[in-house]
Amino acid sequence: MKYIELTIHTTTEASEIISDIMWAYTDYGVTICDRADIIALQTAKESTFWDYMDDDLTVDKPSDVLVKCYVAEDVADKLLPSILRDIQDAKARSEGFVPFGTLEDTKRTVDGDDWIDVWKKHFRPIHLGEIVVVPEWIEYQPAEKEKVVLLDSNMAFGTGEHETTSMCVELMQDYITPDSVCIDVGCGSGILGISAIKLGAAKAYLTDIDPIAVESSLHNSQLNGVAEKTVVAHSNLLENTDVKGDVMMANITGEVLKMLAPSIPKNLKKEGVLILSGIIESRLEMVKAAYEAVGMQVVLERRKGEWFALVLKHGA
Repeated sequence: MKYIELTIHTTTEASEIISDIMWAYTDYGVTICDRADIIALQTAKESTFWDYMDDDLTVDKPSDVLVKCYVAEDVADKLLPSILRDIQDAKARSEGFVPFGTLEDTKRTVDGDDWIDVWKKHFRPIHLGEIVVVPEWIEYQPAEKEKVVLLDSNMAFGTGEHETTSMCVELMQDYITPDSVCIDVGCGSGILGISAIKLGAAKAYLTDIDPIAVESSLHNSQLNGVAEKTVVAHSNLLENTDVKGDVMMANITGEVLKMLAPSIPKNLKKEGVLILSGIIESRLEMVKAAYEAVGMQVVLERRKGEWFALVLKHGA
């Protein structure tokens, strides 16, 4: 399905007003791109969980706020003039109180399925030790001892292409046994938990705060025929503290790993292994210190590109 993307150049003060007007005309999404939001989040350290940010984004300098909405192509000729008219009416009513900026508008046609097609075009089978991650739509004949993990995951992170995911999959192969209980915190597509079962684990618990990730993990577990051995939960961490994992994995960002340090070890067996990934070099010592502070000891460190992964165990 094709859509018309309408972009309005405005100000921080008027962005919510324009957003509300757009929502009255579309069910397909409205976005606000405002540098001020980045600066505010960067200032509020307790709520900033990203590791990468362009330096220019933190510089408080004048810039337009972009408010975008998407309207189905077949009704765009009717709806877009109404949106623009209502925005001008709102500006007139707010004269002297709210600055609206230039209100320059641009339009372009977008295909709602373009991003899915691009993702499918570039995703090919990925070999990670014994595990081969295969797109669900590709025919693949595994070699002897290869264990195939099928993914039909258009919307959740985790395909095995990224260094952070591949390091987790490779590292877990050194620790999983037929009796292993595995826990994946921040499961995304479910690739780690599903790989654990394919490697012979007895049970895998997958958690994520994103409902799309939970849906994706459930779907991929069924696709791989491992649903009976997996439990997928919509939660930040495993809420059942009675469940103890032999192998725990968390492939998130360094800031979030630090935040979760006091909580993650409660679900790890005394002799268990914790695999952390998603850490850039500038966050590495911070993450190590956070887990050492709660009694975890780094036993292995691995690097791929700009990313680091750690294997930890409970200290003596």
